[in-house]
Amino acid sequence: MPRNKKPRYCREFGGFDLFKPSGIPLSQLELVEIDLDELEAMRLCDLEGLHQEQAAEAMKVSRGTVQRLLQSGRMKLLDVIFHGKGLVVRECDHVFIRPRGQGRHRHGRRPYHEPQ
Repeated sequence: MPRNKKPRYCREFGGFDLFKPSGIPLSQLELVEIDLDELEAMRLCDLEGLHQEQAAEAMKVSRGTVQRLLQSGRMKLLDVIFHGKGLVVRECDHVFIRPRGQGRHRHGRRPYHEPQ
């Protein structure tokens, strides 16, 4: 039996949770689920340009976990793009949402810590 996943801290995702190619009915599409933590790792590293170590610190996980999340998330995203599938963003029990503006040290803000 696999062990429970360590909590991961992600920014609130306020975007759409379903993406699909235009012109194809949803009922005819295969859907790929991407976990919120995979999306967060890609956002931090690919969109914001953080190093994996920095992303790991923000998400409160190891650099190896970020590396695995990036690999898995990128594979899913490329599968969706190249094979014309739909993409569903899935929230997970092991993901904690932190308020916007918290998690990285910016402008004197303190990092978010899960309440005790």
